Amino acid sequence: MQKVARTGVLTAGTSRDALPFAYADNQGKLIGYSVDMLSLIQKQLEKELGKKIQIKLVAVSPAERIPKIINRQVDIVCDASSFTWERDKKVDFSISYGVTGTQILIKKDSNLGSPQSLINKRVGVLAGTTNEQAIKEIQPQAKLVYFKTRAEGFAAIEQGKIDAFASDSIIIEGWLQTAKNQDSFAIAPPRPYSREGIACMVPENNSKFLDSVNYSLVKFMQGFVNDNPKYVAIFDRWFGSQGVVFLNRDLRDLAVETMQLMIEFHEEIPRKDL
Repeated sequence: MQKVARTGVLTAGTSRDALPFAYADNQGKLIGYSVDMLSLIQKQLEKELGKKIQIKLVAVSPAERIPKIINRQVDIVCDASSFTWERDKKVDFSISYGVTGTQILIKKDSNLGSPQSLINKRVGVLAGTTNEQAIKEIQPQAKLVYFKTRAEGFAAIEQGKIDAFASDSIIIEGWLQTAKNQDSFAIAPPRPYSREGIACMVPENNSKFLDSVNYSLVKFMQGFVNDNPKYVAIFDRWFGSQGVVFLNRDLRDLAVETMQLMIEFHEEIPRKDL
């Protein structure tokens, strides 16, 4: 908080290939649902610090996220990060502002999906992700193939170099909805192997900063659930019927249910602050 107040800059790490949470558009600009959350956090910091705050976005890979936070190269990371106890030993997490799970992208004629079906199959993962962890847990005999980026993983499944690619459900759905040959692929299994909350990560022991981050996120969720047009527009930009990745009714209901739980765990934010 002191660093942001002193410099007037919030340096934020995010992803370049986690559509629709955080990704680079055709012009290379970093955008997405999580990037919009960073903008809300920026505005809250401006209000609390009483000065203009510039947001500086830095693209980070999954493997770079925690080291860059620890080394103070970024003040916060908001992309598609999920809480794990191992990560929590190194960084602090905000409350969850989204929910997803681990599924696999497969060729449409494939019968993969059940844990048993993945025995000795080549499953692509990004190292150090909860997706890797989920596949290891549900099927230790799967042959994991590691990629540095999701783009590499998606290309590998297209080229037949792997049998499946494991990632977050919504990210796979986002890729599938924008793929040229989407009819050739499917997402399995029907229910994700795991269910995970999406949260921001900050350096450890920064209570005031984390308070501001959490206040911003609860404010957004409370506004969205209460049909505040400003916050509904943010959500629908990414997940609405005309959004980047359309969430079906079940996924949308799950997102709203998760938000309501988060709101209920916290004191209601006054209307004047919304």
